[in-house]
Amino acid sequence: MENIAFIQFDEKKVKLQIIQSRNGRYRVLEEVENQKDITEEVVKDCLFSPKTKAEILKILNIYRFTIETFKVEKMIAFASNILVKARNYRGFLDEIYTNTGMNFLIVGDDELVKNVYLSCMAKIDASKGYIVDIESFNTYFLKFNRRNVVEYNVIPHGYSNLSSAGMTFDEMVQTVKKELKKASLVKNFEEDVVVGCGSAFVDISRIAKKLTRYPIDIDNNYELTTDATQKVVEFVKTLDPQKISKIKGIGPYGTQSINGGLAIVSALFEMIKSSTVTVSTAEPFEGVVLSNLVGTANEKYSDLLQNSLDSYYEFKKEGLAINNQVYEMAILLFKQLKVVHKLPRIYVKPLKIAAYMYDCGKFINFKDSAKHAFYTVLNSNIAGASQKDILLAAFACSCQKLDNFNLAEVMKYKEILTDEDVEAVRKLGVLVNLAVNLNASRKNVINDIVCDILGDSIIMKTVVNADPSFEIIQSMKVSDDFRKTFKKSLQII
Repeated sequence: MENIAFIQFDEKKVKLQIIQSRNGRYRVLEEVENQKDITEEVVKDCLFSPKTKAEILKILNIYRFTIETFKVEKMIAFASNILVKARNYRGFLDEIYTNTGMNFLIVGDDELVKNVYLSCMAKIDASKGYIVDIESFNTYFLKFNRRNVVEYNVIPHGYSNLSSAGMTFDEMVQTVKKELKKASLVKNFEEDVVVGCGSAFVDISRIAKKLTRYPIDIDNNYELTTDATQKVVEFVKTLDPQKISKIKGIGPYGTQSINGGLAIVSALFEMIKSSTVTVSTAEPFEGVVLSNLVGTANEKYSDLLQNSLDSYYEFKKEGLAINNQVYEMAILLFKQLKVVHKLPRIYVKPLKIAAYMYDCGKFINFKDSAKHAFYTVLNSNIAGASQKDILLAAFACSCQKLDNFNLAEVMKYKEILTDEDVEAVRKLGVLVNLAVNLNASRKNVINDIVCDILGDSIIMKTVVNADPSFEIIQSMKVSDDFRKTFKKSLQII
């Protein structure tokens, strides 16, 4: 296990993130971000002013103190290639190194594309398709296939330089379309998954969710449609620019991100004729972190959901953790009781999440852990599953105790959940609870189960490698909830 510090210096901010790494996975220990817009003097004046240099050095020296506090073993510093537009950038980077020991490496287009791709593959489960990353000065259009970037185009318009060009919204859209027409990937676009990342996509999707009354407050994996985007366009056009930055929930770049980014997204929808873009919270910064961890990309992303669940528990699991055993038992129960629960395979992924995270609520409150599991699952940044899958898993996890089922809470999501979903989460919750208790001793006593369905009763025969008395006693406590849900009595032997 080691602590690593990552420092990012670009045209908008100076950011520090300290992570703890173990077994190729990581968790964030500290994150500090200071907004410092150097666009005007670097791009227009082509020079770092003495005042700006002094302010940035002060921030970095403060970061250095934080780094020492966390006993960091390794420090990685990287800077945007926009900085090279300043004639004195080399001298300034040397000055930073002399004062702080931070050796900043300039990230070019190739490296940025690699980092965006790595971050996206850790967020979205797709083997091939396109990625659109809107940065402040450029937009990157990538095509990937079989976990490799096949080709990428750089569009010389980002949310910042586009919104500050003094054009109307329609003029911005037309300007972007002219550049998109030159892009080889646009000319040869094939209908496929399109992933959008960057602050502009996230901010636009947040407004779209408000306008469409979308009930799930998760950014990653949100499906942004052309209709929703048009609603955002119509809404933003009615607002004074100063009010845009005050919209609740949007990021620090406010008006620029919305105006310029919205023009780019609108132009993109028109040019590629795609009706939906999958929004990702991926960012180049995360790609830098991932590329510096032990473990290959193929190992990490062969099963994105499993990797995501394992990453969640890497720093929470205890010596007697049984999360994987509970998951395997829940899947076994799902198969054995198929004729009873009558649920299709689309519920396997929510079951996997709920079973693997059955105890996540205990980190909030041990006694009411199932109750607290709902919002823990919903806000755990699980990747490799749709937002609906995560929502179903959250309800199923909380329904380990059927008394936690609250129809009023479920109705908040009526636009997403069907009647079958509502019934399914109760059934999944009982299966998870049963799977937990069949592992009560935490010693993997039960190797297999065989279910005999006899009229109104089910006899569950256990195949064991030791005395299962404790498991049977605990599991039979679920029998009342089992009868309420499946309309059959349960006997375990």
